[in-house]
Amino acid sequence: MESCAYPVFIGAGLLGDARVLRPFVEGGVAMLVSNETVAPLFADRVRGLLGDCRVHMVNLPDGERHKTLDSMARIINALAENRCGRDATVIALGGGVVGDVAGFAAACYQRGAGLVQIPTTLLAQVDAAVGGKTGVNHAAGKNLIGAFYQPKCVIADSDTLHSLDQRELRAGLAEVIKYGLIRDAGFFAWLEENMEKLLRRDSDALARAIGQSCRHKAAVVAADEKENTAAGGRALLNLGHTFAHAMEAALDYRALLHGEAVAVGLLMAADLSRRMGWLGDGAVARIERIIGEAGLPASPPAAMTVEKFLRFMPMDKKSRGGKMRLVLLEEIGRARVVADHDADGLRATLRAFTAERRGGV
Repeated sequence: MESCAYPVFIGAGLLGDARVLRPFVEGGVAMLVSNETVAPLFADRVRGLLGDCRVHMVNLPDGERHKTLDSMARIINALAENRCGRDATVIALGGGVVGDVAGFAAACYQRGAGLVQIPTTLLAQVDAAVGGKTGVNHAAGKNLIGAFYQPKCVIADSDTLHSLDQRELRAGLAEVIKYGLIRDAGFFAWLEENMEKLLRRDSDALARAIGQSCRHKAAVVAADEKENTAAGGRALLNLGHTFAHAMEAALDYRALLHGEAVAVGLLMAADLSRRMGWLGDGAVARIERIIGEAGLPASPPAAMTVEKFLRFMPMDKKSRGGKMRLVLLEEIGRARVVADHDADGLRATLRAFTAERRGGV
C-alpha cells in the first residue's frame, strides 16, 4: 500500500495463500499470539501456511480488560522459555487487543523481534493493526504503556470478518466513519450511501471501506509516525478518542467495545465543535444520523458522570505541557488539534451527554 514502509495486504482468501505470509517469517521460528475466541477459527490455518517453521503459541483471554502487562509478560515468558532468538517472528492473530499486546511484546523482546499483524476484526483491519502503535492499558488510563513499533507486514483477510458478531462489526464502523470526518468528505458521503451494504457485509463495499481507511491511516502515519507534529499530524486520528478512552478507563473496559466508545466520542467532539462555532447544525445532524444508521450508541453509559470524564480525560496522551488537547472538527473532512478549547463549552458538552442518555449502552 502507498505511503507505508511495509506492505498491507487486503483481500479475501489471504489466509489460504502461504506466499503472502511465509516470506515475512525469516528466522524459521514463529510465536503465534491469538485469543480464546479467534484461535479455534484461524490458528490452524495460519500454522498451515508456515510449513516447516517451528511454531509456538500463546492464547490470551478475550477482551479489552486483558490488555495488560500480565498478558504481555505471558508472551515474553513463552518466547524466553522456548529459547527464541531475536530473529523469531511474533504473529498477532486477532483483534486490536491481540495486536497491541503482541506488538508490544515483539518491540520489547531482545529489543525487537519480528512482527506480523493478521487482524481479524474490522476495527483492527482499518485502524489498530496499521501504524505501529502497540501497548497495554493501566488503571490510570488507556494505552499508557507502549511503544511505536512497525510490523513487517499486515495481512487483512476480509473473509475473517464473516466470523464477527454484528456488534463487533458495527464497532469497527466507528473507526471507518472517523476517517471520513477527519480528512475525506467524499468518503464520508460514500459511507452515508453505503452503510446498509457494509452492515450486510457486502464484499465490494467492505473492501473499499478497508482499503480507503488504511490508505488514510498510512498517509497520516508516514508524515508523523510518532505523533510529534505540533499542528496535529497523527493526533488527528484520535478524533473522539479522548472522550472514548475516558469512558473505557473509568468503567474498567467492561461497558463498551472500543468502537462503541469511539462512536460516542465522535458525537461529543462534534457537539463541542458546534459550541466552538465551527461545525454547523447540518453537519452535526449528518454525523448523528450516520452513527445511528450504523447501530452505534449515541451517549455514554449511565455510570459516566462529568466528574469521571474530567478525571480521566487529562491522562490522554495528546496532552502537552499539562494542557489537554482535543481533536475537533472545522467541517466534515477537516479536523484540527486544539489546546485552547472553550472550558465552559467542554463542560456543557459533558453535561449534555451525561444527562440526555440518548440510547446509551
